[in-house]
Amino acid sequence: MGWKDKIRTVFQGNRNEIERGCGHTIKSHGLSVAKIHLHDWLILLLLVVIYIVLDVIGPFHRFVGKDMMTDLKYPMKDNTVPAWSVPLYAVVLPVIIFVFIYLWRRDVYDLHHSILGLLFAILITAVITEAIKNGVGRPRPDFFWRCFPDGKEEYDQWGDVKCHGKESDIKEGHKSFPSGHTSGSFAGLGFLSLYLAGKIKAFDRRGHVAKLCIVFLPLLMASLVGVSRVDDYWHHWQDVFVGGLIGLFVSTFCYLQFFPAPYHTEGWGPYAYFRAVEEVRSNIQRVQPASGESEVARPDGQLNQHTTTSPFEDVEYGRM
Repeated sequence: MGWKDKIRTVFQGNRNEIERGCGHTIKSHGLSVAKIHLHDWLILLLLVVIYIVLDVIGPFHRFVGKDMMTDLKYPMKDNTVPAWSVPLYAVVLPVIIFVFIYLWRRDVYDLHHSILGLLFAILITAVITEAIKNGVGRPRPDFFWRCFPDGKEEYDQWGDVKCHGKESDIKEGHKSFPSGHTSGSFAGLGFLSLYLAGKIKAFDRRGHVAKLCIVFLPLLMASLVGVSRVDDYWHHWQDVFVGGLIGLFVSTFCYLQFFPAPYHTEGWGPYAYFRAVEEVRSNIQRVQPASGESEVARPDGQLNQHTTTSPFEDVEYGRM
């Protein structure tokens, strides 16, 4: 087997798996798949609106006394990983990989469900993270300089801080727990890690440890993002730890909505693909000549009766 055949086997499966494909591409079934999942795409838009509302509301301003400032006097630094870069490596990068695999396998279900699952993982994680940020209102390690940029401390009669810094800096200073960079990174790259583990059959019990390097690479990237948040004094280590758990938890649940577990024998494809394959097989069996006839006779003497729903919708909804 040449190197091209090995790569094809890794991303497509063996020859039997390729031959039993349903042949459903973007051109033939893309619009139908999107219509069936229209409500899911609408929910994604709703999640975007919820996230924007949570960001506008702002966080709870927790009591911060003078004795608490000892651990909050770290210097203000720029982000090593800018906020605008998170969607690039957590969303765009995985989508590019999904498209590459689609061009190789021509499976519209795999492409659609991987993108939909990824976006759900990212947005659900973002909403959960932002909601907790607002509810907790934990000060960042550099809160002192956000509150008192000139270094002159001021407290009210209760001993709480009276900040005179920029309003935007103060608002951001109360959103330490959990880390949004870390949760978003683990949501997107965690989903990608699960996806790759299924595609390359990392848990096929053949002992190819090199496959695990591919699986762990996205997780390593997400971990380094979390480390940078502590190094930049934007987060405490607990913020990063919990953010990573949230991202991994949500990405795993979203992945399993559309794909079998990576260690499953059919973990290389989405549930909808295997339902479509079974439908194609059953259709072929129905139209094959039986006893010299071109159609299989029904007890009532009628041929090819139609139901009110299309077979394609039955396949997607699991009714067949």
